[in-house]
Amino acid sequence: MGHPRIYPTGTTVYYAEEAYSGYTIFPSAKGALLITMRGTEVQLWAGLDGFPNKILPGGFVLGSSGQRKPQYGYQDQNDLLQVDWEGKVVWQFNRNEYLTDPDTEPAFIARQHHDFQREGSSTGYFAPGSLPKTDCGNTLILVHKDVTNPRISDKPLLDDRIIEVTWEGEIIWEWLANEHFDELGFDEAAKNLLFRNPSLVATGRGDWLHINSISTLGPNRWYDQGDERFHPDNIIWDARNANILAITDKKTGKIVWRIGPDFGETPALQRLGWIIGQHHLHMIPRGLPGEGNLLVFDNGGWGGYGLPSGTSRYGINSFHRDYSRVIEFNPLTLEVVWEYTAQRAGYQDQYRFYSPYISSAQRLPNGNTLITEGSDGRLFEVTAQYKTVWEYINPYYSESLGGTHNLVYRAYRLPYTWIPQLPVPTEKSIIPPVLGQFS
Repeated sequence: MGHPRIYPTGTTVYYAEEAYSGYTIFPSAKGALLITMRGTEVQLWAGLDGFPNKILPGGFVLGSSGQRKPQYGYQDQNDLLQVDWEGKVVWQFNRNEYLTDPDTEPAFIARQHHDFQREGSSTGYFAPGSLPKTDCGNTLILVHKDVTNPRISDKPLLDDRIIEVTWEGEIIWEWLANEHFDELGFDEAAKNLLFRNPSLVATGRGDWLHINSISTLGPNRWYDQGDERFHPDNIIWDARNANILAITDKKTGKIVWRIGPDFGETPALQRLGWIIGQHHLHMIPRGLPGEGNLLVFDNGGWGGYGLPSGTSRYGINSFHRDYSRVIEFNPLTLEVVWEYTAQRAGYQDQYRFYSPYISSAQRLPNGNTLITEGSDGRLFEVTAQYKTVWEYINPYYSESLGGTHNLVYRAYRLPYTWIPQLPVPTEKSIIPPVLGQFS
């Protein structure tokens, strides 16, 4: 898709009466950045990485101090930090693994990547009656672990591990993905390919699943109706490289709900459609419109293991689609309740909404959805009827990943009440020009 060389950044659209107004936090090239609806920057935690950044009530923010050298570790964050409004560290976790990388001082490291959740909130974003704890409580953290498992591959694996740590930093629970290989539904073609090449990265290890989101289910109607698969403590996650979405039973470690990697298995999955390279799968929390349904950014792009095809010479990333969609669906029937695509928004071409990597979606209290179209640094809020009522383009670029970009991994909207340090800003609409009259 071609792009103009010059285009506006910052807030380009804001209909104050239709949007859910609050602050928005996202990781920028400058650090963790907090903005108003009109794009005014009201706080910067300079240098605080965000994989992602999350705000806690009271003006606390979670992030990390930096990343392990990429030649030794793939997307490993050094630590997970909670800092206050002034940037003072009030909580830190790094004692997951002691590393002795060459040319680096030996040190403990978290190896955190992609997600974490503080006790008190199932998703880490605002929902009525749900508050993440700020001065106590446990934290679920998604981390890496180097393993070998000859049943999967004869190559070393970069495994995904979920741990639960106390406020004092003690690891009290863990779950390792490779131990549940037989529960993941791979067919023989995928198993054969995984054995030969489990998505090897620069460190020589196989990033075979690439889990990119974890959260607890939280209180929900399915468990209230007696379905034990949806116990509030169970953990929902998705594996981007394998096109798998799943729920792990917290007590047993077993996978009790899963869709993918084959979306042609049943008529219900066929109606749902192929989910490829997805991010930010979670259950919409109680108290929000759509509560109990699952929300996911279905990236499209590339993902999965299978037979060679016209878009995959050897079968890695064997499934391909050149547009994205955000889908809300019922986890029992797999019925799509709501879907955002470019065509539903009124465009002729589906590729006009497309981020083949990163990205996210958040359900807001007024029924709107905040979408992070990550690869283009575009944050926007849409109504249930697909109207864009707020849009912000990240103006900050950095050099990494082989080029210049303004990408945003994941953004969150939060209510004004979570930031008592600031006065409530003026909510004045920004009306875009009529395109036919703009010159």
